[in-house]
Amino acid sequence: MRVLHTSDWHLGRMFHGAALLVEQERALARVAAIARHHAVDVVVVAGDLYDRAIPPADAVDLLADVLQELRAGGAQVVAITGNHDSPNRVGALDPLLRAGGVTLRGRFDATAPVVVPATDVGPDLIVHPVPYQEPLAAPLVPRAGGRPRRATQHEVLTRVLDAARADVEARGPVRSVVVAHAFVAGAAPSDSERELSVGEVDRVPTSTFDGFTYTALGHLHRPQEIGPRAAYSGSLLPYSFSETAPSSVRVVELAPDGSIEAEVVALGCERPVATLEGRLEALLADPAHRAVEGAWVRVRLCDEVLPRHAMARLRDRFPHAVVLEHRRPAAAALTTDPRRRTTPVTDLDLTTAFLAERLGRPVEPEEAALIGAAFAAVSTAEPERAPVPALAAHDDEAWGAA
Repeated sequence: MRVLHTSDWHLGRMFHGAALLVEQERALARVAAIARHHAVDVVVVAGDLYDRAIPPADAVDLLADVLQELRAGGAQVVAITGNHDSPNRVGALDPLLRAGGVTLRGRFDATAPVVVPATDVGPDLIVHPVPYQEPLAAPLVPRAGGRPRRATQHEVLTRVLDAARADVEARGPVRSVVVAHAFVAGAAPSDSERELSVGEVDRVPTSTFDGFTYTALGHLHRPQEIGPRAAYSGSLLPYSFSETAPSSVRVVELAPDGSIEAEVVALGCERPVATLEGRLEALLADPAHRAVEGAWVRVRLCDEVLPRHAMARLRDRFPHAVVLEHRRPAAAALTTDPRRRTTPVTDLDLTTAFLAERLGRPVEPEEAALIGAAFAAVSTAEPERAPVPALAAHDDEAWGAA
């Protein structure tokens, strides 16, 4: 039996102010085409269907369209909520949709797994959808001789997975898939995931998912394997400049004997991301950057002074440049720090020290001469002072009357 594993669609997300809905629609059409081509039995979506709890209307419409397309291809669909989703909004119609082959699970229910009848000589496939488990919503954990404490991510996830394991064991010989949204210890994050908690107490060990034929994970946006029977499919599109791996889905073959074989299938329709660093003129002229002219581009300029209209000039060559950072060269150490001199500090000393710090290099002799000449011209010029006439008493009275 075949399972297509995808996750972290984040429908409705923006990329540094740029809308992504058209690209998300194109990527989801590719997901549906892959599911149809591989004749998968079930498509699992491991959380973060939307980018926020109250998604925009066009994102809701897109989800409805892709679910209909996946079902038209013959696959059942099992999706869970992630930490970005609203369990109530996503899961409200789950009991109704389940009759049509679509499961949108917002709350865990060990008694209601999805049963996919076998299409080969092996046993049926049991899919347990495990939506994101929020520790703050879990009951407090009692402590002997002390106040109850909050449950950890590991504890709340272990509790529901133990219930899922018990259901699988009670069914006898079956193939089992658990769909979960979590941060597994040892996995590599990217810059776009929302932190599940402060510090690293949100991590759960790989052993948490023991006992299932395959674990389809969501939350981390890098596609990666976590042991022989668990993996992250990665996000639908790159959502940060750290996500340079091609977007993909996983097609997992679950053999009758319980062995698995996974194929990573690239979507190949996302706009890539690129980070460029250097001086403006060099970036605009370098032919080596031709390959990223159509990418989302982050630019780190190293010019001593930020050039005028830098972003507009960059977009002439890189139309999708969305981030501009100015990282001027590190300031060179001054031979004489004016703050530590024992002799008097002049205005020229302070000005050249400030200019050196701003430029990231020592002030050239020619520049220092120009600054010195300017100070000399100001100091020798006659101040222009207009006489201030004294006001007579009758002038005050006239002013007051006015």
